[in-house]
Amino acid sequence: MSLTPTREDKFSFGLWTIGYNGADPFGGPTRPALDVVEAVENLDRLGAYGLTFHDDDLFAFGSTEAERQTQIDRLKGALDATGIIVPMVTTNLFSAPVFKDGGFTSNDRAVRRFALRKVLRNIDLAAELGAETFVMWGGREGAEYDSAKDVQAALSRYKEAVDLLSQYVIDKGYGLRFAIEPKPNEPRGDILLPTLGHAIAFIETLEHPEMAGVNPEVGHEQMAGLNFTAGIAQALYQGKLFHIDLNGQRGIKYDQDLVFGHGDLQNAFSLVDLLEHGAPQGGPAYTGPRHFDYKPSRTESIDGVWASAAANMRMYLLLKERAQAFRADPEVQEALAASKVAELGVPTLDSGETYDALLADRGAFEDFDTDAYFGGKGFGFVRLQQLAVEHLMGARS
Repeated sequence: MSLTPTREDKFSFGLWTIGYNGADPFGGPTRPALDVVEAVENLDRLGAYGLTFHDDDLFAFGSTEAERQTQIDRLKGALDATGIIVPMVTTNLFSAPVFKDGGFTSNDRAVRRFALRKVLRNIDLAAELGAETFVMWGGREGAEYDSAKDVQAALSRYKEAVDLLSQYVIDKGYGLRFAIEPKPNEPRGDILLPTLGHAIAFIETLEHPEMAGVNPEVGHEQMAGLNFTAGIAQALYQGKLFHIDLNGQRGIKYDQDLVFGHGDLQNAFSLVDLLEHGAPQGGPAYTGPRHFDYKPSRTESIDGVWASAAANMRMYLLLKERAQAFRADPEVQEALAASKVAELGVPTLDSGETYDALLADRGAFEDFDTDAYFGGKGFGFVRLQQLAVEHLMGARS
C-alpha cells in the first residue's frame, strides 16, 4: 500500500494543533502565530482532507463582528481554493478568564448563560461550513477542591446545556451530532466526565441521547491509566464513536500530545487494526475522520511543524500497513484459532436455551473437568502477542 496520504484516508488536523506556538506554563512562544490560509494550504499540500477549529482559533476572543467575518471569509476562500473540508468544529470554553470555573458548569449562572450563547453562535458557523460533528471538551468543567463544586448539580447543568443545544440543532435542521471529549485532569484538578465510560453513561441521561457520542483522545484515556484500544472497542460496540483524536502519550503524566505512535506504539498498532478492520471476526469499524490532536514540539521550527504533521499521517499509514500484514498472515490466523479468539463470539447459551436447560446439563458443571486446566489447556496469548509485535517491527511480511 502507498504511504502517501490522500483525501480518502480522511486525515484531519485541528487549527490549534499545527498552530501551537510552543508556549507552555514555563516559557513563552517559540514560533509565530499561524495564519489560517497558510494552514489550509499546507494541509492540502501534505495530503490531508480536513481542518477543524475552535471559534477562538479562527478569530480572537472578543473580536468585533467585522473582524470575525473577515476571518470566516478568508477561511472559506482557502477551503474553496483547495477542497479541504471542515468535518468538525468546537468552541473554546476554557481559555478566557470568564471561564476559569468552567462554562456549562460554572458556579456563576451568568457565565453559564454566556457560554450557551457562545456555543449557539459557533453551532451556526459549524452548520454553515458543512461540519458533521460538534465536539465538546469541558477542560474547565471541574474543580480542585471537593467542597467547591456540587457535582450532581454540575451534571444537571451539563445535561441542561446539551439538551438545549440538541433541541436547537433539531429545530434548525442542522446535520450535526455532538461528541463529548473526556479527560481526567489538566487544566482542572478533576474534570467532569473524566473517561470514555463516564461520558457514555452521562449521554444516556440526555433528552436526545441518539445525538450525542464521544470523541476520545489517546492521551486523555492513557492519562487515566486506561487501554485506549479497549475503550474505543466499547465506544464502537455502543455506537457512540462519533469522532476520534489521535496522538501519542507515554504513561500517566501530563497531556503530552506527541505525534501519533510516538508514545505507546503497541497500543497504537492495535488501535489502527481496530479502526480499520473492526473486531477479529468483524464487527463495527470506524469510518469517520482520523483526526490528529497533537502539538508540534516546542523545539521545532516552522518547517518542523509541517514535518510533524506529515509524521502523524505517515505513522498511521505505516501502522495500517502492518495491521493488514498481521491480519493476512496464516500463522496469525492459526494462532487466533488456537487462542479461541473467535469462540468468544459464540453465544454461551444454545439458541432458545433456558436456565433450566443449563442447570440440567451435567457437562456444564457436574461432569466438567476443571482439573484439565491445571498445567494444561493454555490459551497461547503470548505467542499471539509475539506475532503482533514481530509484524509491528517489520520482522514478518
